[in-house]
Amino acid sequence: MLLNKENWKILLREGFELKSSGTTGDSKTIFQPPSKLLAANKIALDAQQITKQSRILTVCSMSHAGGLLAQTLPALSINAHVEIKPFNAYRFWDDIQGFTHTHLTPTHCQMLINTKTFTDINLKGLFITCGSDQVSFHIIKNFVQHGATFMCNWGMTEIGPVTINTVFDSIEKVSAYQQTAIRSASLMGDQYYCDYKIQNSVLYVKGPTCVYEGWFNTGDRVELNNENTLYYLGRAT
Repeated sequence: MLLNKENWKILLREGFELKSSGTTGDSKTIFQPPSKLLAANKIALDAQQITKQSRILTVCSMSHAGGLLAQTLPALSINAHVEIKPFNAYRFWDDIQGFTHTHLTPTHCQMLINTKTFTDINLKGLFITCGSDQVSFHIIKNFVQHGATFMCNWGMTEIGPVTINTVFDSIEKVSAYQQTAIRSASLMGDQYYCDYKIQNSVLYVKGPTCVYEGWFNTGDRVELNNENTLYYLGRAT
């Protein structure tokens, strides 16, 4: 059963199955237990500053963790306003008016940057969470320059999905992170909402927002820079 604005209370109470996106490997079905959902909602609300007064526009697929769990379910759980509609790059600038939060993939972001109207867009007051694939500093910089608060986020269907991230609210912060970035790697973040360790360059995570007990092998090869910021190098398998 797919979550919607009518049945979310039942699914939050009973849990539900969710398919992984397949971005980092074969798609698989993973049960989301209620305890994990409650813990993940709490973190998502806090990390993204979502309150009852927030207005969330969901344009990502509701069949995957990003669209369903990053903002939609957390916002519904506190009775914040949520609207769900398909992503359209040319209509997005009209759709987003009056909203405070949205979740986009890097592909969505690049499509929006490529629109003719992007140079004139004012995104002040909008919190954008971006994940589901590697997020480049090119994308981060473009949106922050236009006034958005931009979260680069890492998570998986198995954990989070708001798990490791960095929030950018100024061009100065973007530039500072670029100067210390690991070359040929993509930013994951330096705010950690889970326990983590690195073994043989592979990231392991655990915590109440993980569907598994104990350490979960993410299969992601990672590296920490000198500022304790985590970067993604590629898949281990």
